[in-house]
Amino acid sequence: MTLTVAVIAPGMMGSGIAARLVQNGARVVTSLAGRGSGSIARAASAGMEDVPEADLAGADIILSIVPPGQALALARRLAPHLKAATGNPIYADCNAVSPTTARRIEAVIAATGKRFVDGGIIGGPPKPGSVGTSLYLSGPDAGELAVLAGHGLEVRLLSGPVGAASALKMSYAGITKGFTALGSAMMLAATRAGAAEDLKRELAASQPTLLGWLTRQVPGMYSKAHRWVAEMEEISAFAGDGDPAAARIFQAAAEFYTRLAADFEGGGNEIACLDAFLARK
Repeated sequence: MTLTVAVIAPGMMGSGIAARLVQNGARVVTSLAGRGSGSIARAASAGMEDVPEADLAGADIILSIVPPGQALALARRLAPHLKAATGNPIYADCNAVSPTTARRIEAVIAATGKRFVDGGIIGGPPKPGSVGTSLYLSGPDAGELAVLAGHGLEVRLLSGPVGAASALKMSYAGITKGFTALGSAMMLAATRAGAAEDLKRELAASQPTLLGWLTRQVPGMYSKAHRWVAEMEEISAFAGDGDPAAARIFQAAAEFYTRLAADFEGGGNEIACLDAFLARK
């Protein structure tokens, strides 16, 4: 029988995951109610089928791939449909949320009588022929989702409980996206102080690998900064468990990304300064 996977929602990552599944023989459904033209176009390109939201509960597997600030609300919204479903779908939260938030989502799904798997995606949206986008899964029923490996996804099963996959995602994103914030903040500080040219020259001489990483990562952050705010808040809660200083670091990163997101939307000065820094010879 054809595996039916519900992917919510058709953002860049969700549509990329969906396209990979469809290309490898799965049927992928989603709900486009209230979605914008961009989401509708991505869903069509990925081969996703639009169904009523209630019908998502009829899938074999449900992959929640939404901004982290929407993850718990989505589970609560789908709960009545899951409770009414006659089948036994597995609900996998694949969002950048803290282990605490993952367990809250688990409680919502458990109350419907359905199974829950904790997930975390590391890597960019899959593209034709690409590798390196890994779906980490944990919890008692994680092994049930190994079937996704036969449909094109790079599945990594963890031995830990619900929360283990989220902890890995938080730790990894705290380094990569946290460092993107740190590097961007210092490039802007150097620019304000008139030291941008000297800093760029020194980085090129003594830290070429680091400079190359920033040159690749920072421009791609601009359009995503608004989505990274809630992720930094989740990381703040995760890292700050017993470490108030770490909590403050990532709360500050959330505030920094809030400012850059507004600057990007408003065509402001800071994005232009970052571009200018990275373009310096």
